[in-house]
Amino acid sequence: MRQVVLDTETTGLEPEKGHRVVEVGAVEIVDRQITGARIQFYIDPEREIDDAAYDVHGLDRAFFTGKPKFSEVADEFLDFVAKAELIMHNAPFDVSFIDYELSLLTGGRPRLADLCTVVDSLALARRKHPGQKNGLDALCRRYQVDNSKRELHGALLDAEILADVYLAMTGGQMTLFGASDEAAMDVAGDHEPIRLSADRPAVPVLKATPQELVAHEAYLDALDSAAENGAVWRRNLSGALVPAA
Repeated sequence: MRQVVLDTETTGLEPEKGHRVVEVGAVEIVDRQITGARIQFYIDPEREIDDAAYDVHGLDRAFFTGKPKFSEVADEFLDFVAKAELIMHNAPFDVSFIDYELSLLTGGRPRLADLCTVVDSLALARRKHPGQKNGLDALCRRYQVDNSKRELHGALLDAEILADVYLAMTGGQMTLFGASDEAAMDVAGDHEPIRLSADRPAVPVLKATPQELVAHEAYLDALDSAAENGAVWRRNLSGALVPAA
């Protein structure tokens, strides 16, 4: 599966009022691995930049002298994101600006949602952590992602950080009790199954101690926090959630 984590910086908040994209940054993920493939464009917005936007990204109008216009990088951008699953934090904001830029091109272009699948990582974080702060900095603290270089917003830097956050947030239950797949294969091996005698003594049943039950519930709490759909051991055969003991 190919995914592209995307971010933009802009001249303001409303494309409906003519605000434009000034930076696009995107990184590629293939099969949950960050590949190192990325794009970054600084784009001449052909207009002034709002003071509030400058406070966010620190890029003034003079910085964009000689930078390409969106029409000059559009094809390279579209080639990079085509048919990928696009991941953006507060996706409606970025999508509205990209769609506006595409609409200004000679002959027009399809909307972003017609070219890609769009995933809003902010909406995902709000479902996973209701009632908590789910901005990118808050998620970095929650998932222990290094954002120490993020003094100002930058599209490529924010896309790189979001890629790490998204992978941590959607990691789910990859292995059982932290064991690696390789270790599990070593245990299983390629041996023939062992057949037990029908007249063997009864296998003793050892019940968990109160301390072990407490430790088990603590482990499931940790899985609930890490897995998008919660720990599977807290669901019955019908898929319904089973209350904690």
